[in-house]
Amino acid sequence: MARRRLLGDAFWAGVFALPTEELEVVRHCTLTPDDLALVAAKRSPHGRLAYALLLLTLRHPGRALEAAEVPPALMTAYVARQVDADPTALEVHRLRPQSRREYLAELMRQGGFRSFGRTEARAIVAWLTAIAGSRRTPAELATTLIEELRRRRILLPTPGVLEGLIHEARARAERVAHRALTDGLDVARLAELDGLIAAAPGGSPSRLAWLRGASVSPAAANLHGLVERLRAVRALGIERSREAAVPPIAFDALAGEGLRMTAQHLRDLAQPRRGATLAAAVLRLEAELTDAALLMFDKLMGTLSRRAEQGATEGAAGALRDAQAHLRLLARAGRAVIAAREGGTDAADAVEQAVGWAPFLRAVAEAEDLARPEAIDMRAELVGRWPTMRRFAPALLETFDFEGATGTAGLRKALAVLREMDAAGRRTLPDDAPTGFIRRAWRPFVIGGAGKPDRRAWEVCVLSELRDRLRAGDVWVRGSRRYRNFEDLLLPRPTFAALRAEGPLAVGVAEDIEAHLASRQEALEAAMAEVAALAGAGRLPDATLDEDGLHITPIRAEAPPEVKRFAADAYALLPRIRITDLLLEVDGWTGLSECFTHARSGRPAPDRAALLTAVLADGINLGLTRMAESCRGPALRQLAWTHDWHVREECYAAALARLIEAHRALPLAAAWGDGTTSSSDGQFFRAGGRGEAVGDVNARHGNEPGVAFYTHVSDQFGPFHTKVIAATASEAPHVLDGLLRHGTGLRFAEHYTDTGGATDQVFGLFALLGIRFAPRLRDLKDRRLYTFRGMAVPEAFSGMMGGTVDIEHLRAHWDEALRLAVSVGSGHVAASDVLRRLAAYPRQNGLAVALREVGRLERTLFTLDWLRSSDLRRRANAGLNKGEARNALARAVFFHRLGELRDRSFENQAYRASGLNLLVAAIILWNTRYLQASFDALRARGQAVTPDLVRHVAPLGWEHVGLTGDYVWAAEAQPTAGSLRPLRDRPSILAA
Repeated sequence: MARRRLLGDAFWAGVFALPTEELEVVRHCTLTPDDLALVAAKRSPHGRLAYALLLLTLRHPGRALEAAEVPPALMTAYVARQVDADPTALEVHRLRPQSRREYLAELMRQGGFRSFGRTEARAIVAWLTAIAGSRRTPAELATTLIEELRRRRILLPTPGVLEGLIHEARARAERVAHRALTDGLDVARLAELDGLIAAAPGGSPSRLAWLRGASVSPAAANLHGLVERLRAVRALGIERSREAAVPPIAFDALAGEGLRMTAQHLRDLAQPRRGATLAAAVLRLEAELTDAALLMFDKLMGTLSRRAEQGATEGAAGALRDAQAHLRLLARAGRAVIAAREGGTDAADAVEQAVGWAPFLRAVAEAEDLARPEAIDMRAELVGRWPTMRRFAPALLETFDFEGATGTAGLRKALAVLREMDAAGRRTLPDDAPTGFIRRAWRPFVIGGAGKPDRRAWEVCVLSELRDRLRAGDVWVRGSRRYRNFEDLLLPRPTFAALRAEGPLAVGVAEDIEAHLASRQEALEAAMAEVAALAGAGRLPDATLDEDGLHITPIRAEAPPEVKRFAADAYALLPRIRITDLLLEVDGWTGLSECFTHARSGRPAPDRAALLTAVLADGINLGLTRMAESCRGPALRQLAWTHDWHVREECYAAALARLIEAHRALPLAAAWGDGTTSSSDGQFFRAGGRGEAVGDVNARHGNEPGVAFYTHVSDQFGPFHTKVIAATASEAPHVLDGLLRHGTGLRFAEHYTDTGGATDQVFGLFALLGIRFAPRLRDLKDRRLYTFRGMAVPEAFSGMMGGTVDIEHLRAHWDEALRLAVSVGSGHVAASDVLRRLAAYPRQNGLAVALREVGRLERTLFTLDWLRSSDLRRRANAGLNKGEARNALARAVFFHRLGELRDRSFENQAYRASGLNLLVAAIILWNTRYLQASFDALRARGQAVTPDLVRHVAPLGWEHVGLTGDYVWAAEAQPTAGSLRPLRDRPSILAA
């Protein structure tokens, strides 16, 4: 049976093609002195030219030049100049077949070239098998294979043979992975794995389906459900060490298959593939269930804490009302005492006459009661919620073993004591119950008058501290990916030491701490002197800094008055188009659908309409079921299969990168920016239906739960990255993720956010990575400035100073700060993972403090730049406005289901965010191409089309895009390659 082609004819034509571009010709066709000496042995000019061309084509592309083949003129001319021959010599004097064979034999012998045969095939398949485990797509494997054949000087065989090698290597790599996951599993263990997919009586779900179907809505019962499933997974006895024996990409593919395929399809797999797939799925489930249980514990404690805070706030308000009456009575009593003292009379009699002694005693007692800290403290309220915690805490503690840094030994001992008490059913604390971990703020609530801890308060304190320590990363759980040791997040120390020795490190600061400090002190002194001089002369641009404080005039709009009319004229010419036709047209320009490859085979989706329908269902928030009812094409079953196997986050990212690259290549994109600055912002989406249970309430957005889509936008309007974050999460840790983890060729020098994205640690990490951070800070005048110890501070800044940077601490932890920057910059760990952990330390560790100190210094320098540069303020304001305008388009596109997220799983929410962002990027790309045509048409009609007008017309309009109605894919009605749809004529009220 013939194998299915892995790659198309266009790919292989590119592999075997001779160079035609100037840079390619120079790279592949430059002869070395040894080459020229070899060529010089041929006496005739045409012989030298033919010999040189044969030599060069053997090297690249790695094949023999055919007898009748005519090399590209640019290549021939370049080689001819090097060998002192006429480029037309080949046309006049063709090599005789015998001469060509002799030349080739000589070159093969002297150059060490070999033809491809069985010996070479066996060796290259063995080599490629090791690679195939870590590179999944056929294009990646083909490129790697071709490069290796060229390196070994083996002539390339036909595309069919090359694809056969890839097929064989992939099959072998899969067998190796299968053995690694199943070797040592006895018959009984394999039978238990098969039991996960055994058909259940009465049509009930399989056990694997039950394991996959845990609810992630924060509730005590759901936490018990997660724990029950986790124990069932652990009981299967699949060692976690097996995962390390398989390349990560291969393991992810197997685990993904096991969690994606139905039980029936899994039963159809042969051994050992079935066993390996189930083993990988079980190991992935163990990690996911562990993370889900710990995250649910975090959310449950967070919910109880928020309710406690709310209760304390309400209690404080009630206490204030009660206190007012007592205060008035006590005030009258106090006045009476003062008058008695001044008049020389008895104070007690004065109180008795003024308010009465009994009411006075009651008021004092009640005032003392109200004055107790615990009366209005959220910790007292939280202790009152101890019964709720008892509904889930014992199961959590029984299931997990918590490890941690040395400083958490007391907490971990307390967890062990609590676990033993639960197991034994004891209600009283042992006399030696640890209390050293209790922070000062908690002590009045936990430690009683006799110096002994209260059981309830102690347990609540233990659980609250556990939540904080898990968040910070100095308590962790083996087998968890989210709650693992902080040290494991960073590059291993030997790896970092090797990189530093090789040098230079990929950081944006001097590796030597003294050089870094000297440069920053010099910059700080110069900036402070300049700003002080400008402030003293009253010449700060649109700002004042004097004894009344800092005042900055808001940025005013700079758009010319005629822009609104010009934009309306331009958009009036754009064709009206359905969203389906827009997607088809954009796909024709970019091939974005090719990025959604099959999770196993790596091939594009066989049905483009089904794929684009599934993507559209994500992007407009319609969902697959309702989309199947609204379109005339694929059925629900086909849509579900396509989404399951072809739609993944990495596919969305690759497709988005294609759109962004296509957009930035358009000439009009340069009118809006050069692609070196960007902004980011979070956009809140309400959660509805089943999604309400997993959403978080952020008071800034009202009382309804939801999530935020955090999106990065370039200065050319391209939304190059998006991710889902909790509505209550700080945006600051996520700012760098989009700048470092996008698949485009964009490289940013400056980035803008609002106040929510800015912390000192974010400032510090930006500086270490060499990217300028320029947030628009709402509370700039309240932020303190920091200088070097002993540095003279101009009088103008006296009211803004916060202290000095801790230089000695920074020196002591500089190497760790560089290691952190290299770990983040290299992609070893996401910036959000480390920043979230560092921000969670209550007693901040050395690295957290060092990063903060770097950030304080950089924020001070930024503040001074902000004061003296109105251009910086305008750039930041313009960048953020572009992001806000993009959010308006996103809100319009994401209109189904009232714009609410109704997905319970984070994975599905991420698909919604990515699908929406892809649609927005497609609309922006389509608008940009057609706006250029519209501008050309307006110019041809004699209307003024100036660069200043053009740069103020954003490609974010959507009134001409049909987002509703039937979703029909009319591929045959799309414009031909290289052409656009006809523009609209502007309507006239005078038309008949």
